[in-house]
Amino acid sequence: MSAGLFGLLDDVAAIAKMAAASIDDVGAAAGRATTKAAGVVVDDTAVTPQYVHGVAAERELPIVKQIAIGSIRNKLLIILPAALLLSQFLPDLLPIILMAGGTFLAYEGAHKVWHMLSGHAEHGEPVAEISPEAEKQMVSGAIRTDLILSAEIMVIALDEVASESFWARLAILVIVAIVITVAVYGVVALIVKMDDTGLLLAQRPSAIAQRVGRGLVAAMPRLLSIISVVGTVAMLWVGGHILLVNVHEVGWWDAPYAWVHDIEHDIKHAIHGFLGGVLAWLANTGISAVIGLVVGSIVVLVVRLLPFTGDKDPIERYDAA
Repeated sequence: MSAGLFGLLDDVAAIAKMAAASIDDVGAAAGRATTKAAGVVVDDTAVTPQYVHGVAAERELPIVKQIAIGSIRNKLLIILPAALLLSQFLPDLLPIILMAGGTFLAYEGAHKVWHMLSGHAEHGEPVAEISPEAEKQMVSGAIRTDLILSAEIMVIALDEVASESFWARLAILVIVAIVITVAVYGVVALIVKMDDTGLLLAQRPSAIAQRVGRGLVAAMPRLLSIISVVGTVAMLWVGGHILLVNVHEVGWWDAPYAWVHDIEHDIKHAIHGFLGGVLAWLANTGISAVIGLVVGSIVVLVVRLLPFTGDKDPIERYDAA
């Protein structure tokens, strides 16, 4: 009897170890998938604060919360089922969808570069108070924009774990969706409240608190500018890299991928160790960003020449909706 009990306990322990190993595997895969989507995450973080620019301070966090809830719904209720069905029944379409997403990222990044160079960068007008209807429209527009960015994040993550089983993919993508949403909108909440925190500190009697507060207020515009630039570079890099890899994967054009791969190999061969790996990665990243800028600029030009776009291209029309 006791032998049977100990045997049962051994079986339970073995199952527990297998489950723990599976959880570790899922966690590691989720980490890799989240890292792979990091470029789009930076862009998502850079885009969202514009929706609360100039909004009354007491409405900033509620608006961010509404957008975050809409974002998690986008990921879990719309994108996740579609992505899983696609990977299960039409996996050959995944590289093509990735290339479409990469082209859109490159286009959006090049569009922002064009705005910066032409001096037409958009600056929101400060608003002291908005009506509930206007706030609802603002949140809806932010959630629609998030749908595009979230779709790119989830498809990139799915591509990273496409070889896993269906249930593992499901678990990994749920983790990615939750972790990325919490991370992005947590950072956004900190950013949009940074100036208010600075103002509160500036009113304290302590000279150190006042200095820190004034520093936070002064740093806010610079931080938003840095995030915007980093987001633009990330879009060009991620978009270009997606195109570079997946054009090779589908067998349409191997030369660019082989050329970049040879450059990475030559750098690692010439410079050994950690520095060589970093320089090889930087070379791949830089070339990918240039590819993204070239492809994106071509798409921007084509879109602006289309007769039905008028004075605004689709991004401007979409953001204004």
